Amino acid sequence: MIRANALPLRYSALALSLVGLIVSLPLSLWAGAGYWVAIIFAALSVLGVYDVLQRRHTVSRNYPILAHFRYLFEAIGPEIRQYFIQGDTEERPFSREQRAVVYQRAKNVLDKRPFGTLLHTYEEGFEWMSHSVTPTKIADANFRITIGKRCAKPYSASVFNISAMSFGSLSANAILSLNTGAKQGGFYHDTGEGSISRYHRQPGGDLVWEIASGYFGCRNKDGSFNADLFQKNAALDQVKMIEVKLSQGAKPGHGGILPGAKVTPEIAEARGVAVGEDCVSPASHSEFSTPEGLLEFVDRLRDLSGGKPVGFKLAIGHAWEWFAIVKAMLKTGRRPDFIVVDGGEGGTGAAPLEFINRLGMPMTEALLLVHNTLVGTNLREEIAIGAAGKITSAFNMARTLALGADWCNAARGYMFALGCIQALNCHTGRCPSGVATQDPRRGNKLDVQDKSTRVYHFHKNTLEALRNLLEASGLNHPSELGPEHIVRRISSTEISSYMDLYPFLEPGALLDGDTGHSVFDRFWDEASPDSFEPPASIRALRETKLR
Repeated sequence: MIRANALPLRYSALALSLVGLIVSLPLSLWAGAGYWVAIIFAALSVLGVYDVLQRRHTVSRNYPILAHFRYLFEAIGPEIRQYFIQGDTEERPFSREQRAVVYQRAKNVLDKRPFGTLLHTYEEGFEWMSHSVTPTKIADANFRITIGKRCAKPYSASVFNISAMSFGSLSANAILSLNTGAKQGGFYHDTGEGSISRYHRQPGGDLVWEIASGYFGCRNKDGSFNADLFQKNAALDQVKMIEVKLSQGAKPGHGGILPGAKVTPEIAEARGVAVGEDCVSPASHSEFSTPEGLLEFVDRLRDLSGGKPVGFKLAIGHAWEWFAIVKAMLKTGRRPDFIVVDGGEGGTGAAPLEFINRLGMPMTEALLLVHNTLVGTNLREEIAIGAAGKITSAFNMARTLALGADWCNAARGYMFALGCIQALNCHTGRCPSGVATQDPRRGNKLDVQDKSTRVYHFHKNTLEALRNLLEASGLNHPSELGPEHIVRRISSTEISSYMDLYPFLEPGALLDGDTGHSVFDRFWDEASPDSFEPPASIRALRETKLR
């Protein structure tokens, strides 16, 4: 909950400066001395008023005068961190270097670095991209792919888009800024499970409508799915694709409750719930409970939407459950148009520590499993794959595309573009940058015109950086990236390309029963298209432990 005294505390420095000026000015005139005190308080007062009136820095608008201490520490920070605190490349969860490049690209300013890398290139786990002695020249960095080739209304998507963040998690002005930037740059904005709000609609940018277990925006009063409401929203020209959320990286397998006190009229309008009542997201869907049921639901949504691409998003947990879904595709002939792999690294959603740190498969392994399973069953050409997991730079994108993704999504990267300073207050409502809050006194100070331009520039300049990487590697499009282009250091004396480091299946290998990889050999044959239940070997193992 927002503290009642939050506003005066945030303006305390400005208030003290004004009081100091009022008190010190007559005293200095009467005593004939101490005029410098009045000058100091006057200067601080002018600075504070300027902070409140300017529109480029939300933190300064929310914390006049005090914010400048942060800027001072940012300026002298490299020396302080170098000797006393931490390095630029320590990720907690994003390093200063990672955040700085987003800020610079979002502001469309110089993003170059002097004096060589700060990374430990001979340290285990260091990764790089191989370049070519015959670089190419790419005319346009607006890289796109077609999703839903078999649909009546396929979608041409950018290879870099805004991942799922709901209105309710983010402020109204943050949503407006993201969608305005997406409209300007021609890329999509995922609604998150909070459905389509008026702030998604107003700018008119492309939307991917996420349908989660709460069926917000297409639900009956009891929380069940409402086909008529879905059809109404899905028919909007702004909605380009529909994404069924099975799980998310921040808290896979976990439902949630938005307390009634936070369910404002605007949130209730978007989600189709009652104002002031608890808004419940169940842990699982009520419309299906089996792999075949999931695919039937996907087909139903495609028909109701008039032929728009429909897919699902998931964080990988039990491998046999994912295999069961693929076996259901083979059995029924039903296919999603796309799959979004959400890494278990955690995202914008606030979650228990154990969920963020220790639940769900990280994006690299999850993407490899999904990509290889589809290749091994000859389904890969029919289904597009998106991926999300701490993507803030062109190298992050190149690495993800080389592992098998067709496009990338980012959430926290775009939050940085909005001005997020990684204060880690997302779950408290006291976000100093006005991004992750429903407090209008904070969120309304986020300037939509300025921040939407930064979102546009971050997208554009990141794709320009990707173009530079592709040209240096002798490639012409992100689709040409493969595991042979990314190399990892195994030890101080050993390196390996992804081609040799990770298992990559040959087309049809799973259908032929020839995998040679333990996870497939152990669980593929036992997975059932009819159920998400554990295979017989796992059930037997559990029974043995219970004896």
